Amino acid sequence: MAADRPVSGLADELVDHRFKALPPDAEGLTVGALAAERRNLFTGGFTTPVLALSAESVEHNLALLETYAERHGLAFAPHGKTSMSPQLFARQLEYGAWGITAAVPHQARVYRAYGIRRIFLANELVDSPALRWLAAELDSDPEFRFVCYVDSVRGVELMDEALRAAGASRPVDVVVELGAGEGARTGARTEADCVAVADAVAAAGTLRLVGVAGYEGEVPDASAERVRAWLDRLVALAVDLDRAERFAAGEQIVISAGGSAWFDAVAEVFARIPELSAPVLKLLRSGAYVSHDDGHYRHLTPFNRVPEEGALQPAFRLWAQVVSRPTDEQAFLNAGKRDAAYDLDLPEAQVVQSGRDGTVRPATGVSVTGLSDQHAWVRTEPGAELEVGDWVGMGLSHPCTSFDKWQLIPLVAADGTVTDYIRTFF
Repeated sequence: MAADRPVSGLADELVDHRFKALPPDAEGLTVGALAAERRNLFTGGFTTPVLALSAESVEHNLALLETYAERHGLAFAPHGKTSMSPQLFARQLEYGAWGITAAVPHQARVYRAYGIRRIFLANELVDSPALRWLAAELDSDPEFRFVCYVDSVRGVELMDEALRAAGASRPVDVVVELGAGEGARTGARTEADCVAVADAVAAAGTLRLVGVAGYEGEVPDASAERVRAWLDRLVALAVDLDRAERFAAGEQIVISAGGSAWFDAVAEVFARIPELSAPVLKLLRSGAYVSHDDGHYRHLTPFNRVPEEGALQPAFRLWAQVVSRPTDEQAFLNAGKRDAAYDLDLPEAQVVQSGRDGTVRPATGVSVTGLSDQHAWVRTEPGAELEVGDWVGMGLSHPCTSFDKWQLIPLVAADGTVTDYIRTFF
């Protein structure tokens, strides 16, 4: 069984050169000791670029999704790949999460190392060493609940072979993944394909079919109507498999979907799930909500479509320093692709802190136009105030590729006080 490390043990890690932007004079302190000093992000010796996570926004977002899930009768297993932070997993569980979703075996191993008891792996798992590890975890811990996708007969065969070779004594719970349509990502493409996969599971003594799942974010040319139509198919598949007595007897039936763009549609369709032969676990898996963002999800969040549900708050701000101002129209910051998410949208210049007196003003007339490895290209309009030494605070797009660039992230209160450091494992 994986070592059950307490999250609090992360505070004992030493601060050193591995962690970007932390104060050089903190070398040799533990993370906990540095947090106890409650340094200010701007005057406490941090170097640029430095990524900050808003303490207030994180708490707001955690509470908002908890109440949303409760209001709509949903269980919640947020996708941990967004942050890969045991501290944030612990907070999500405190705020009512059923478990944590993973995508690959490494992520599940991190979860288990920090005591996560319920893991939903949103992928077909056919890696023999990983299945051997999983079998050992299940056999050694009767409290551990694990569920993963199956989407092919061959995948079921490979899982069964590996689990038999490992001498697994507990069957692995699986859900048939229904693909989101032609040209989408993973998943069996038709209901007939799903039935064939279910038949293969029934023939494999090492697996148990406990439900159906998929990812509506991959519906081609996604719209509310298209997403709801696919979700209706997913529910109908569960109903048909239940009528055919394909699910493990006496087990809770899992029906799962939900990325961060269409969970309002998931809530709407899942509210119409009819009574089945066993209680249904309506499992939402949205993960990007913790930090939200200032780009991709800001425009797509369901809370924009249903404002009475509340609103998520962007929690990331990347601070970088102006290191070159070669012309009146151009400047360069010392943050680039190594520091900022850029797969969907470029960072958004929001505020400027003066390098002379520390005053903060809106980044009027300042925009990021490109990223090099270690520089942000900035265009400045006539009259824009910006000079070498100023700090520029930028909002980031797509949290899934923001956390992975920083192993230790300052958690910062509104007044600039660093209250903790968020450890990530990518």
